[in-house]
Amino acid sequence: MKLTGERPMEGQTPDSLLALHAAGYREVRARVGSGRMLDLGCGLADGTVGFAADDRMLIGVDYDQETAASAVKLHPDVDLRTVCSDGAKLPLRTASFDDVCSSHLIEHFVDPEFHVAEVARVLSDDGRAFFLTPNEPADFENPYHVYLFSPEDLQAMLSRHFNTVTIMGLDATPEVKADFEKRRAMANKLLRLDPFGIRHKLPRSAFVWLHATGRRVAYRFTNTEQVGGQSGITDAEFFTTDSIDASTLVLIAVAENPKR
Repeated sequence: MKLTGERPMEGQTPDSLLALHAAGYREVRARVGSGRMLDLGCGLADGTVGFAADDRMLIGVDYDQETAASAVKLHPDVDLRTVCSDGAKLPLRTASFDDVCSSHLIEHFVDPEFHVAEVARVLSDDGRAFFLTPNEPADFENPYHVYLFSPEDLQAMLSRHFNTVTIMGLDATPEVKADFEKRRAMANKLLRLDPFGIRHKLPRSAFVWLHATGRRVAYRFTNTEQVGGQSGITDAEFFTTDSIDASTLVLIAVAENPKR
């Protein structure tokens, strides 16, 4: 798999971003119970396998067939099943899962309402769904992030499909946030090379290619000490908070009591 910005990748994605994703999965793991667990947008299942337990059936979903198949092959010691499917139209029975995780996926949909509706549909009446997504003002430009949320926006959308919704933030230590700010400043410097926003007027495929190519080139020259664990940044430097501001990195929503 090539680095495009769509998915985090070990050895290529900055340690701070990998740690952010790992911290999100950690927070979900701390809140799930036994039964049937669904991880949507599982990718190669590096985070998914952390949900494995003797009292839990684990199913991952990814829209890419090769990725879904590779996830199982890469984790032969884990009882994991995967399905290739669009996260907005799941081939799964209604009310069939006790926990559903949608980690950094909802922002990839042009209209995420369909994704949220499907999560509510497959969740059991007493189950929990977890949505993790970038906090809009703290996010970087990414052509794959096509629908960003403020806490109020996320609360409003989820409340149309769930009776109980709790929003919290996932934040980091000042040192880690400084790392994010450094890379954001570098990204903004590169974006100033396109003062007229021509990239946004290109066909989407060209915009995605341009962004992915630029990311790979930039990472090659700036990430030598920020990947492969060399930075020392781990998920231990991330924490949940009820105090969400414009610098809070990620939103975590816990949704319960799906509306039928």
